[in-house]
Amino acid sequence: MRKILALLRWMAVSFLCCATFAFAQTDGIKLQWLGQSAFKITSPTGKVILIDPWLKANPLTPPQYKDLKNLGHIDVLLVTHGHWDHFADAPEIAKLNHTPMYAPGDMNATVVALGILPAELAPRMNKSGTVEPVKGIRVTEVHAEHSSTLVWHNPTTDKDETHVGGEPVGFIIELENGFKIYHMGDTGLFGDMRLIAQYYKPDVVLMPIGGNFTMGPQEAAYAERELLRIPNVIPMHYGANPLAKGKPDEFQALLKDAGVNVFVIKPGDMQAF
Repeated sequence: MRKILALLRWMAVSFLCCATFAFAQTDGIKLQWLGQSAFKITSPTGKVILIDPWLKANPLTPPQYKDLKNLGHIDVLLVTHGHWDHFADAPEIAKLNHTPMYAPGDMNATVVALGILPAELAPRMNKSGTVEPVKGIRVTEVHAEHSSTLVWHNPTTDKDETHVGGEPVGFIIELENGFKIYHMGDTGLFGDMRLIAQYYKPDVVLMPIGGNFTMGPQEAAYAERELLRIPNVIPMHYGANPLAKGKPDEFQALLKDAGVNVFVIKPGDMQAF
């Protein structure tokens, strides 16, 4: 009887340890929307990932985050393409944190050539390439159907210049516990969204719905229903530009019977997973 009781105690302790470990591995994932396509992601071990930081001039960004120091330390910095509403504050954040800015490879070549960032803060990569900027965080660039130019104000001539911005990308971000986030960047519909979802199997997708420059609610809902089928969706890239008129309630209504979770969050608020 003593042996049986000891075995049962051992099994109970083992179960509690395993349950605690499993919980710890999924606890603490937070996605904070800062307006447009800017997201601050906190990983299970407290690593901070910042994507597409257009903050100072973004009408939706909460006032406290217009002071970039209030973001805290940024461990991973990602930019999907060269348009100003994605790239604007990234160089300053890279320098402030001494954190490399991962972006389309040819865009970063332009950034270095113009002297915006030194080469060590603008590493090159490309679609299907995977990097590990910090231990346990893996980032892969994937296709996005959009454009990418980099407009730079030349201090010598005091005029704006348009430069090569590489090809736009999305990002698959895999956290330490295997949880995967698909930031689509700016994109229109394309058939290989299905391939991306099937191959990488993301747990949540950050999806543009504004229209005019990207998918609107109808295209985005079609992409989720027919191509992606990712269980959790957060709409983005709407409301900051008067031409991006897509509404999250319209997007939600189009997916009401699709069996997916649509999380509409306000700028500054967080969604935990």
